[in-house]
Amino acid sequence: MLLTWIAEVGDEPLMLEPANRRVEWETNTWSLGAEDEDRMSLSVSEVVAVFERTATAIRDRVRELGFPGAATFYVWHDEQAVQLRCSTGSVPPDELPFCGAYVLSGDLGRIIEGFLTDSEPGVITRSDLVEVHHHSEQTAAEAEIVPLRVWATSVGAAS
Repeated sequence: MLLTWIAEVGDEPLMLEPANRRVEWETNTWSLGAEDEDRMSLSVSEVVAVFERTATAIRDRVRELGFPGAATFYVWHDEQAVQLRCSTGSVPPDELPFCGAYVLSGDLGRIIEGFLTDSEPGVITRSDLVEVHHHSEQTAAEAEIVPLRVWATSVGAAS
């Protein structure tokens, strides 16, 4: 099912509205989950190939719309929601609308692999928890948040 859902994103409504990024985000953002059997039967290369074909389909649609500006299709693994997410925005890759830190990755396979190999989706083991001391000072390294890894490709006329 996951491969079908990814492919269908290329045919879903597409809104490129730089003056209204909220509507753009709500229209163009998709959450994609997978059952355990799907995760175990799919290969990283299969999922990457479908995302790449979807990006091409969106690029063709952006051209058909005659949108003259920058547009980016991007994919990330939302570990907390146990989903792959993707969106298209009228922004260049270095201006994606995330509230937190993110890092662009040229390796979509690494993002997909993280999603497919999550052995216990939604579960955080006790050993992965970090103890927080409310009255102590944390060093910058201790307080550092790992940025979200995002794969992005230009789908607009301008980059």
